[in-house]
Amino acid sequence: MLRQEARFSPRLRRARDPPRAPSLAVNTIALAFSEAFSMVARLDQTLVEIVLLSLGVSLTSVTVGSALALPAGAAIAVGSFPGKRAVVTTLNALMGLPAVVVGLAVYLLLSRAGPLGALGLLFTPPAMVVAQAVLLFPLLAALTRQVVADAWGESREQLISLGATPWTSALALLFDLRFTLVTIVLAGFGRAIAEVGAVMIVGGNIDGVTRVMTTAIALETSKGDLPLALGLGIVLLAIVLVLNTAASSIKDAAVRRYG
Repeated sequence: MLRQEARFSPRLRRARDPPRAPSLAVNTIALAFSEAFSMVARLDQTLVEIVLLSLGVSLTSVTVGSALALPAGAAIAVGSFPGKRAVVTTLNALMGLPAVVVGLAVYLLLSRAGPLGALGLLFTPPAMVVAQAVLLFPLLAALTRQVVADAWGESREQLISLGATPWTSALALLFDLRFTLVTIVLAGFGRAIAEVGAVMIVGGNIDGVTRVMTTAIALETSKGDLPLALGLGIVLLAIVLVLNTAASSIKDAAVRRYG
């Protein structure tokens, strides 16, 4: 019996000892966060390249999407044509368009077997811009249509009495609502820069070519490179925070100035 107790006592002692894995995991995570903040502070070259590419692609896609969506939304709001209700319903439904579906559709268009395959845009930043612009168009157009339609209902008689046509009315309302439209565009930029599905499909997540923040975070996390993934996540959160702050500031400034 004493021999058995002596034989099993080490096991009993190990069973009573607290596990070491959690503390090791905490140390690993803390070290990863420390390295991530260090990469951000020293402007790590790899991190900066990925962030700049992300900003470039997202800014371009928002510019293209806004140039098409804002006039389209305003025209739908002030226009009167058969099937308008169906168009509005479709536009509102497409606000929740899955990003991977957009990526697949653009991939089929730009692939070698697709109608635009001769352009050779697949797995390039322009392909990512196209995918994001397509994804943003219904969101920006639907939100623009809503705010312009509300303003059109209040100012319609006044604009018509001044001899304004539907097109000039749409332009006038877009100008009057410029502060609200800026917040809409900022919301679109926030969605574009945080998007992962479409850009991964059409961009291919190629290192140094089409790797943006969201796709890099997904890849580096799967590889176990937590510092880079966390560093990119910190930058992405900072960008989203700045966008939200800017949108709130613009809205407050507009309220103070125009009531």
